[in-house]
Amino acid sequence: MTELDQLTQSLARNLKRLRTERGFTLDALAARAGVSRGMLIQIEQARTNPSVGTVVKVGDALGVSITTLLDYDQEPLVRLVPAEQAVRLWSTAAGSHSTLLAGTESPGPLELWHWRLMPGEGSASDAHPVGTSELVHVTAGVLTLSVDGADHEVVAGASASFESHVPHGYRNDGGDPVEMTMAVSVPAAPH
Repeated sequence: MTELDQLTQSLARNLKRLRTERGFTLDALAARAGVSRGMLIQIEQARTNPSVGTVVKVGDALGVSITTLLDYDQEPLVRLVPAEQAVRLWSTAAGSHSTLLAGTESPGPLELWHWRLMPGEGSASDAHPVGTSELVHVTAGVLTLSVDGADHEVVAGASASFESHVPHGYRNDGGDPVEMTMAVSVPAAPH
């Protein structure tokens, strides 16, 4: 079984378990997440490899991190994530990518990411649930952080924090690769 097959199986198992635990019907979760009922059925039956955007929407609707959707059923007190088990969820042919390094659910989803953006590339994100915050630390290059239509330059060595319940995105308008670490904190969903 390939790594992608394992992720697809984990996503199917965890989505069904979490949806059931929260008492959501397929229709209710589809409406809450803004994805089709058919897509949820395909995910739960491990018949599709959904886009990162779809996984984020489903996670937000369930109030859990991508880590929880893609990973383990039982969490130990300390969970070590070897480098080879970090999950690359987005990449381009030019070499841009985002890698989910680790995540937790207490008190709500908290994710730690490593991003690399090649010159001229970027990634846009829909608004997350109200109460979601992101922290960004740039280690190389100059990041153009767009939050609710306003651009902010974040140079190497600098950090930024913002509430991400509005449309936002990350771009590399410069000539050198951008390397950054990002943490995303999502409020716990009401049960």
